[in-house]
Amino acid sequence: MKNKVRIIISFLLLALFGALIAGIKKYDVAAIGPEGTGIGFSHINKRFAELIGTNMMFYKIADYLGYLALATAAVFALAGLVQLIKRKSLKKVDREIYALGGLYVVVLALYVAFEKLVINYRPVIMPDAAGPEASFPSSHTMLTITVMGSAILVLRHFIENDGVRMLLSVLCWLILLGTLATRTLSGVHWLTDIAGGVIISMALLTLFAAAIDGSVSKPRSHTRTYSTKAYVPKH
Repeated sequence: MKNKVRIIISFLLLALFGALIAGIKKYDVAAIGPEGTGIGFSHINKRFAELIGTNMMFYKIADYLGYLALATAAVFALAGLVQLIKRKSLKKVDREIYALGGLYVVVLALYVAFEKLVINYRPVIMPDAAGPEASFPSSHTMLTITVMGSAILVLRHFIENDGVRMLLSVLCWLILLGTLATRTLSGVHWLTDIAGGVIISMALLTLFAAAIDGSVSKPRSHTRTYSTKAYVPKH
């Protein structure tokens, strides 16, 4: 039942994402972008851009946090490779690793797709760009939220120590929220770009949670049975 709810929520979020795209293309479109590019929800986006301005320090911080997200994905990929080498069978690699791999593939595909399929252009032309660049959704936001959010969901499976697991969860949350804040305050995206990145990330994470439900427990690679009962030898 819980998984059915998650799947329904995920599809509702995907529908909301689609509705946001339709709104951006049709609602309150005005030439407020660089070189006269048309931007949907122009009044909201313009007011937000004027309020935030452009801050390249926040942009760089968001980039560094994004590298940490990529490093996190690489750690899980390495964990899967180690499992494969030790267990000598693809079937014995943890289900969570395959779920993470599938999630990463989907995120990468969306990242590439939205670089080609232009919904919105950035509110500014970046220093190393020849002209306006695709901006919707904020792919940086989408990638970091999805990678760090999925890491939080599977830590219980890989980390047995409660203190270490809590510490890593806090670090994941800091990277996730830090990226969202700094990317938003950098001013290199419209407000609707950030919203789109958050919505698609939440849709993917909800589906991911449904996919791994029931399998995340104690680390299977370190399965041991403990008992609080005193050992009584059999006669």
